[in-house]
Amino acid sequence: MARLEAARQVYNACLGEARQRVRLVRESKAFQRARTLPRDDAARKMLFAQARAQHAFSDYALHAYVQPMGHTWLGDHLDSLTLQKRASRAYGAANRLLVGTARRVRFKGRHQLDTVEGKTNSSGIRWCGDHVEWKGLVLPARLDPRDPVLAHGLACPVKYVRLVRRKLGERSRFYAQLVCSGTPYRKPQHALGTGVIGLDLGPSTIAVVSAHDTLLRPFCPEVAPDAQALRRLERHLDRQRRANNPANYDERGRVKKGTKRWQISRRQCKVRARRREIHRRLAATRKRSHGQLAHRVLALGDTFQLEQLSYRAWQRTYGRSILLCAPGMFVERLSRLAGSAGGTIVAINPWRARLSQTCHCGRVKKKARSERWHTCPCGASAQRDLFSAFLARFVHPATSLLDAGRLHKVGQPRLRAGML
Repeated sequence: MARLEAARQVYNACLGEARQRVRLVRESKAFQRARTLPRDDAARKMLFAQARAQHAFSDYALHAYVQPMGHTWLGDHLDSLTLQKRASRAYGAANRLLVGTARRVRFKGRHQLDTVEGKTNSSGIRWCGDHVEWKGLVLPARLDPRDPVLAHGLACPVKYVRLVRRKLGERSRFYAQLVCSGTPYRKPQHALGTGVIGLDLGPSTIAVVSAHDTLLRPFCPEVAPDAQALRRLERHLDRQRRANNPANYDERGRVKKGTKRWQISRRQCKVRARRREIHRRLAATRKRSHGQLAHRVLALGDTFQLEQLSYRAWQRTYGRSILLCAPGMFVERLSRLAGSAGGTIVAINPWRARLSQTCHCGRVKKKARSERWHTCPCGASAQRDLFSAFLARFVHPATSLLDAGRLHKVGQPRLRAGML
């Protein structure tokens, strides 16, 4: 606990210094001059680099800033490599602020930093066969010799070690994550299929069509009961917050503006721990459901064609459904598993393909979101998502346009939603 708290203070100090340097870089004349130049101008990049060097905003500059901290009481808890890693994390957060991909940086509050990691396995936080050593601290590991995934990971060279604290209710457990070099372990039952697969993702459903099978199912149906319990707990927590801090709300029940001091009771702390546990279970259930579905899809083929969508825009439109189902997280999981197994993910331009509006005969008709069934005068009739997934199989990867020749050979599709 003390070492995590020391790492938190180092991170906050580096983040505050990095944010100050970002402000100086933005105010420099070189940076202001570079912003007026077109993106293809060679001088633009040189001016940006000059502004960074003028105010020492770089990863190694923050390493030099954090080095004297090793000679204070922080050096009794953290080694030099861990200090440098904290500085690198702070630089990454501040750099996103500088380039415009983030609006602000977030400092870590008390007990909010849950990970520390080293840079190599030769010094600092080290993995020594069956335990972790870190500046006189020895942490024995609980290993399962029958786990093939664990045995495969321990057989690979360890690059560095990350210590993680996970809060289970009101208790905390610590884990050692070994970042190894090599290829990940693949279980024998998770074999990669052959053929082109078409996918159509919605906010809460997924449709998959291969040459022989179809699949239409909702995303993560297991998370619904936990989500209902979470909403009840949120209302309970809001009532406690209002009862403990009546002066922080106006006569209409809204939070007053300005700086406020919030009182937290013991019962409220227990409710917050219960809420944190439900969030952890939701994340674990969602991850398990995504993994099972991804392996089902991988067993159908080796080339996966789906539309390139903006899941961030879906968050603004559908809100809670995207929070629970996380279709973007599923696509990321599928891409990672397909890449490690030798598969290919093909992103289709939705504006060129127009899969939800096009029939296999070539007729294009715009549909409302409420129309869940595709019908056409040519005789085609199928569930809308399944038909879009069927058309995705015949999209040319380079042009994102339907291949009329291949569609003509297949003829009128016969789609039936099945559970694989």
